[in-house]
Amino acid sequence: MAGIRSELAKVSGALYRARFAIITIAITHAIAVMVGIIMVHSGNPFALSYRDKLVDRARASDPVSLASQQGDDFRAAAIESVRTEWACVATGITGLTVISPYVISIYRGWVGGIVSVDNSHMSRLIEGGEGIYYVVVLILQLIPFTLGSGAGVNLGLTYFRLRKEYPGEKWMGYPKEAIWDFVRILVLIIPFVIAANLWEFLSPLNR
Repeated sequence: MAGIRSELAKVSGALYRARFAIITIAITHAIAVMVGIIMVHSGNPFALSYRDKLVDRARASDPVSLASQQGDDFRAAAIESVRTEWACVATGITGLTVISPYVISIYRGWVGGIVSVDNSHMSRLIEGGEGIYYVVVLILQLIPFTLGSGAGVNLGLTYFRLRKEYPGEKWMGYPKEAIWDFVRILVLIIPFVIAANLWEFLSPLNR
């Protein structure tokens, strides 16, 4: 029990030390989502066209979409969970540049916003069940990316400026404790990734 408490305290500490980066990534996601929603709901041709091309391409060749179309939603959730975890790790690593995760977050959030309309370009938000499904999927999908990206940005910032939270030894210019914080947060996001994809593909609201 003491060991579990110790690990939880380390994870909690990692989140606290990375709070600035995590919060700013979350804000970036939220703004980009709103921009995407506003664009498609106002009938913006570019946003609607991009949304249609994105969805059509996924349905035609994406293994996750194909598995779901075949009725194997559990396999779709499993594939997407693995893919999402790797994407979170990759995005987190780009945090060493500090700027890249924000650019990626703008795009990811915007895409999340433009899919708020269906194939007929009708809002998915106006129908109760469909609206709840969309919002919950979006939030659950963005949580792990927000945490992973924030962890990467936090680590990247330690290379450029000293932080009193990270005294001690360094490895290749990065405080070792900051590297461990990065790893701890990436491990933390695993259950969020699994929960997001189980809800997306196995939720009774998924129609």
